[in-house]
Amino acid sequence: MKGYLSLQDGTTFEGEISPNFDRNVQGEIVFFTGMTGYQEVLTDPSYKGQIVVFTYPLIGNYGINDEDGESQEIQVSGVVMYHCADVPSHFQSKKSLGTYLNEQNIPYMTEVDTREVTKAIRAEGTQQAALSFEADYRFLPKKTDQIQQVSGEKIESYGETGMHVALIDFGWKKSILNALLERGIRVSVLPFTQVEMLETLQADAIVLSNGPGDPKDTRDVLPLLKKALEKFPAFGICMGHQVIALAFGGDTTKLTFGHRGANHPVKDVVSGKVFLSSQNHNYVVKEDSLNGTPLVPRFYNVNDGSIEGLMHESKLIMSAQFHPEAHPGPKDAEWLFDDFITIVKNKGVKTHVS
Repeated sequence: MKGYLSLQDGTTFEGEISPNFDRNVQGEIVFFTGMTGYQEVLTDPSYKGQIVVFTYPLIGNYGINDEDGESQEIQVSGVVMYHCADVPSHFQSKKSLGTYLNEQNIPYMTEVDTREVTKAIRAEGTQQAALSFEADYRFLPKKTDQIQQVSGEKIESYGETGMHVALIDFGWKKSILNALLERGIRVSVLPFTQVEMLETLQADAIVLSNGPGDPKDTRDVLPLLKKALEKFPAFGICMGHQVIALAFGGDTTKLTFGHRGANHPVKDVVSGKVFLSSQNHNYVVKEDSLNGTPLVPRFYNVNDGSIEGLMHESKLIMSAQFHPEAHPGPKDAEWLFDDFITIVKNKGVKTHVS
């Protein structure tokens, strides 16, 4: 059945709508350039409420398994592809991508020239879009506060022994938790709205997670977060990186079309090395806003020069705009977890272990 992908700037694309489509769906449209990793993308809370365009022309060829989900359910509002494989082939595959989307009532479109859609997004910037049966869709007011929609409501504990880390939840990915557990870390996941509970957890350090939307949606808890950052060693990832900057007086701004994909080059100003990273974000820290703060840039994006990570001048605080756990994507930056854990255990002695 024919349907339409409508962009808020008036551009419209035709395609085949999924058989479960029973309602119009609106959300911020973004594109993902990776050839693999669609299951991780769909279940990543950082994509909450978005319509994701996969630029690679064949999606779903290895199906859906029981291992790769980043959360318990699909987080995106809709999916746009050129072709969705009906018959996947992989020894871990449990079902096809189409079946997976239909089971969770997530509409999708195929036979869409996704590269033309991507060109439109790059030209006009990330914007609202809709999947519908109507070529002249009327847009509704934009939804906000996605972080509140994905952050948990209670403290959850994982692991029994080892150094204790509080993972502050802005919409955490399972792979961040797994990266910590694999290194013998005991983890308490703490909703960001309950950051005052840090004292009772008696953690050795904190990790600020990824999450969707505007980092300034955390403004109400920034004073409490700053107090925590001044007391605990901290590592911020993606949204956590941006929140650290805001807590210390920095500022963030929205990119035209964001960074999403599994092949973004990043340069480390400390080592001088360049490595590939997996990324998913709309917002970046404004470099000039760091003047007068104790934060200095550590990593830069090679493509556009934007800040990809920070260091504190005197405290054990570090951050990465990209995803060092890299699911999906390269694992070039996993050493950041090892560095952070080693530094915490050595009580601030900065020993690079990569």
